Amino acid sequence: MECGPVLPDSLVLEIFLRLPHDAVLRVGLTCRQWLAVSRDEFLWRELFYSYYRIPRSVPRHPAAVSWFREFRRLFDCIPCVEVQTLREHTDQVLHLAFSHRGHRFSSCSKDCTVKLWDTERPDGNISLVHSSSMRQFNWGYTQFSQFNADDTLLLVSGVYLGPHHSSSGEIAVISLENYTLLSRVRNKPYDVFGCWLNETHLISGNLHWIGNMTSCSVLWLNKAFQDVESENVNVVKRLFKIQNVNASTIRTVMVAHCRRHDNPDLLLDYEAQSQARRQKGQQQHQPLLFDLGTSGSDEEDEEEEGSEESQREAMLGTCRLPQPTISGLEHVIQNRKVGHTELAIETHVAKMMGRAHTKAPDLIEPSEPGEGQDKTYLLFTTGSLTYSPHQIGIKLIKPDQMTTCGPVLGEERSSDEFFDSLDHVIDIHGHIIGMGLSPDHRYLYVNSRAWPAGCVISDPMSPPPIAEEIDLHVIDLKSLREERRSLRAHRAFTPNDECFFIFLDVSRDFVASGAEDKHGYIWDRHYNICLARLAHDDVVNSVAFSPADQELLLSASDDSTIKVWRSPHMVRLAQAPSRPLRPRSLLPSWLGRNKNSTSASSVNGKP
Repeated sequence: MECGPVLPDSLVLEIFLRLPHDAVLRVGLTCRQWLAVSRDEFLWRELFYSYYRIPRSVPRHPAAVSWFREFRRLFDCIPCVEVQTLREHTDQVLHLAFSHRGHRFSSCSKDCTVKLWDTERPDGNISLVHSSSMRQFNWGYTQFSQFNADDTLLLVSGVYLGPHHSSSGEIAVISLENYTLLSRVRNKPYDVFGCWLNETHLISGNLHWIGNMTSCSVLWLNKAFQDVESENVNVVKRLFKIQNVNASTIRTVMVAHCRRHDNPDLLLDYEAQSQARRQKGQQQHQPLLFDLGTSGSDEEDEEEEGSEESQREAMLGTCRLPQPTISGLEHVIQNRKVGHTELAIETHVAKMMGRAHTKAPDLIEPSEPGEGQDKTYLLFTTGSLTYSPHQIGIKLIKPDQMTTCGPVLGEERSSDEFFDSLDHVIDIHGHIIGMGLSPDHRYLYVNSRAWPAGCVISDPMSPPPIAEEIDLHVIDLKSLREERRSLRAHRAFTPNDECFFIFLDVSRDFVASGAEDKHGYIWDRHYNICLARLAHDDVVNSVAFSPADQELLLSASDDSTIKVWRSPHMVRLAQAPSRPLRPRSLLPSWLGRNKNSTSASSVNGKP
């Protein structure tokens, strides 16, 4: 009931502008006038910018319908509510990967198993479907997995059991139809990880040292399984052979299929934001954190196999394997005994030889608007100044390189073209510890720990100290340049030679990452703000959004658990009692409307 004099809408609006958003929603239930004012677009625009502390030069999300709904999206649709904890792993959980349909995901762990989980149970809970131990293949642990494009095969990457600084690993391919092992491929160094190129072919690596600090990385294309005709058809082919200097190597390979550059997600409008910032001349801002109510060459045989004692200890679970760190350090440690002058001479000679015997790069031009040419890039971490990965290397994969047909050594080369060159390089100026692609493969997100500004590397064996803060860089694979929009909130504490990979993931609207500070983090891709922290009891190694529903997120930790997070919106829907639909007969409804229409006509004097 409304009584008393009515305040002008303008005065009510001024009062509401001084209230927090939750109070505005409550007082809006008082009367119809206040309800109408509480939905005012100007009001929610002001509340949006003030609550999330976003610079006003940043435009509203291009897909947003209203400021009120946009405020609710950031507040209510973030997967920040813990709904389930999976404890089936018995050691640190290192990586998570969803299938493309989102109906299953896989997990890798220090317990040397890869596990498959079902996400489509009627009760909404996640359950274990299958577990495979890789200890019988002399693996120390599993570290990475990836579903192929049609979700029929699973690539599993692992580290061989052996000396602490061994860099050898292996890739296994498992059929998801009957969980049989289809093939195994050598992978060195192990933190190449490996990846799918298409439904039936995967990429692995090999490393050959040709000096104290000079090496050659070879990237191979492998068929995932051997057909009956395989004795007459190649199942492996060399893709690229790349020279490394200053103790660096190629690591962390991934494939970007840039087929939708002219029709990307565009829920991330970088161009509009950049233009608005230039017009406003706004200063750089640090994104803030909002916690929305969360709870809290092959090795020698003996090196690859390791001692019998270490194998026996791992089998019995009495030997705790070290956290997976940067590979190839055994070679770097040995080279610290070599004089600085000798190493400098070797690097100088290696660069001269590289310039003389490296094939010219394929020119990659940044895509212009309207260009619709499909491109497939091989992305990887590399370096040129020191052994810690500090650059993103890009190679264009040509159509004839998509299968293992043709010569095993790939394209014929002249005697003067011993190495392949990188087609494009992006320097991150810091230690790279994670990479992830947006769903449309337009943007590459990179976790790194920055070097001090202006630092000069004089000794490749002693990289600069790295920051505790983790920067999340955004690289546009259309323009092939970094967007100056680094995200920050998460932290890491290990030094250079103990750094390990922290896997991140990107959904349509959000990006998430683990951290060493016992939390996972979620940012909004468009507004450049951190929205939530996800608590664990130890380091968070990996996060993964469901490709079918970005309001479902998983996080994996050194505390041996996988946590399942859903948005407050989805939690409310799951808890709401289901209301049975009332059967409705269309005939009585139609007859009723027709009868009312006839009666009305009679009253008006019409037949």
